Amino acid sequence: MTLQDLAFFAVLAFGLYFLMIRPQRARARALAETRAGLAVGSRVMTTAGIHATVVEVAEDADSVLLEVSPGVPVRFASAAVVRILEPAEPPAVEE
Repeated sequence: MTLQDLAFFAVLAFGLYFLMIRPQRARARALAETRAGLAVGSRVMTTAGIHATVVEVAEDADSVLLEVSPGVPVRFASAAVVRILEPAEPPAVEE
């Protein structure tokens, strides 16, 4: 095996890392941050494209209760949430 062959494989491995592995890790990190930021009152979108409002986040953070329509709560796995559409607003304090 010549030095030229080794250089080819090194460039191929380098390209594979920067074109496939690194972007996938960045997407996974962003999704984990999104799921960690779930809060009651947030508008979210699921993997199926359902837009809903977060009603409850389970203590173990494995599932969330989403209200898909007024009075219609549905339990989803937290992994099904892919995007937070609006940040949760703090509840108004009555004086």
